[in-house]
Amino acid sequence: MGDSISSRVEGTEVKKRPLSVAILGAGAAGLCTAIKLRAAGIEDFTIFEKAASVGGTWRDNTYPGAGCDVPSMLYSYSFEPKPDWSRKFAPQPEIVAYFETVARKYRLLPNIRFNTEIVEAHFDEEEDLWRIRSASGEEFTANVLISGVGQLNRPTNPKIEGLNDFKGIAFHSARWNHDADLAGKRVGVIGNGASAIQFVPEIAPKVGKLTIFQRTPNWCVPKPDRPFREWEKELYRSFPFLARIQRWWTWLTLERNYLAFVQGSFFGKLFEKAALKEMKTHIKDPELRKKLTPDYPAGCKRILLTNDWYPALARPNVEVETSHIAKVTADAIVTEDGASHPVDIIIYATGFESTDFLAPMKITGRDNADLNDVWARGAEAHRGVAVAGFPNFFMLYGPNTNLGHNSIIFMIECQANYIAQCVSALRNSKLRYLDVRKEAMDSFNHDLQQDMQKTVWAAGCSSWYKTADGKVTNNWSSFTAKYWWQMRHPNFAEYALKRA
Repeated sequence: MGDSISSRVEGTEVKKRPLSVAILGAGAAGLCTAIKLRAAGIEDFTIFEKAASVGGTWRDNTYPGAGCDVPSMLYSYSFEPKPDWSRKFAPQPEIVAYFETVARKYRLLPNIRFNTEIVEAHFDEEEDLWRIRSASGEEFTANVLISGVGQLNRPTNPKIEGLNDFKGIAFHSARWNHDADLAGKRVGVIGNGASAIQFVPEIAPKVGKLTIFQRTPNWCVPKPDRPFREWEKELYRSFPFLARIQRWWTWLTLERNYLAFVQGSFFGKLFEKAALKEMKTHIKDPELRKKLTPDYPAGCKRILLTNDWYPALARPNVEVETSHIAKVTADAIVTEDGASHPVDIIIYATGFESTDFLAPMKITGRDNADLNDVWARGAEAHRGVAVAGFPNFFMLYGPNTNLGHNSIIFMIECQANYIAQCVSALRNSKLRYLDVRKEAMDSFNHDLQQDMQKTVWAAGCSSWYKTADGKVTNNWSSFTAKYWWQMRHPNFAEYALKRA
């Protein structure tokens, strides 16, 4: 794809040079990148992880019922298949265990600095390297800086009057308080997104009264989940090629679902029809049905897969409240209609700071450019991995690489392969740095946003996919096959190169 690096660096003797790499985060993206770097013969890398173990968002989200909405066979690295997943859609503990196994098998643990949160990184233009500082004040340097922190790592706490006056227990679903006894309690859940649809059915039978404060209803479709049978696991263990066929078939099936996210598409209408049928099967109360029926096209917000959300909402001890919250008192949530809802426990199911990529870290590039300032109107990057003016800095799961229809692990592998090739070029061609050209980045993002206008993600609803101004900064605008094709090899004509 595009120019080779040798044609861009004339007269450079091809000779490997020492190169150090700093990777931020030991989740799915960070681990995959480290494995790809090692496969390319690059051993001098350090993974900085703010927690005490690997797993990223799957380590953090331990709420009851936590699990994946991508089929298990596809929510794993292509180079490290797992033939014995317990279910079609893996639960959270099993996913964390998978990443722990990967970290051990690929000898990554010695390269990880646990309990080390990076708060600042500055590109030193005299030395052409990154100077990195941790929350404890430790300082490090690296030739290459790679972020694998992702989009869903900082919980959003609601800004509601009186929250600090509440005398009961309050916590975010992504920081679940397992010491809180919910049995018989009056529980208020603020939010009704992807986390809520998993933990609400788990806690509803235990609590005394459960009030869900809904912002907007969701399109929910049945989740084709079941345990894998023992003979199936044995078949995949004995004949790995069958597992690979299953994986590719799953990818192809999900890839087709992108068609549902094209505005006005026939497939989108099928999703809506399936969702309404599922609701009517379980929700008999016409008033509750009205509350739960979306007024926006399917896919504009995340489509949710669930088999037990609607049955949980139909329980006699569960109430869905659609009036906006006005304030919180010492023992109640008060809505704008004046009603007071007594609660003992409040659970925030309010998602993540998804559009503030890399925050609260301070990343400073050439000419002291602050990445937060560069992204003031919405984050964007070249192919989701590089930003002009920030040499030797790469991202995984960066702007416009999230998916609504397929596996993010597929995207991460595309990015890790691409980044490993860039780092190898730095080493093999004795380059000081690669810095993507602004015109290349702007051209890529112009085309991407043009494509985005054809999708439901650009429709009128608000979602975590877009900024307050309506710019879609999170989702990829097309098939994952298109992204894979673009990411097979870096086009070094798109980069400014500085020789050693």
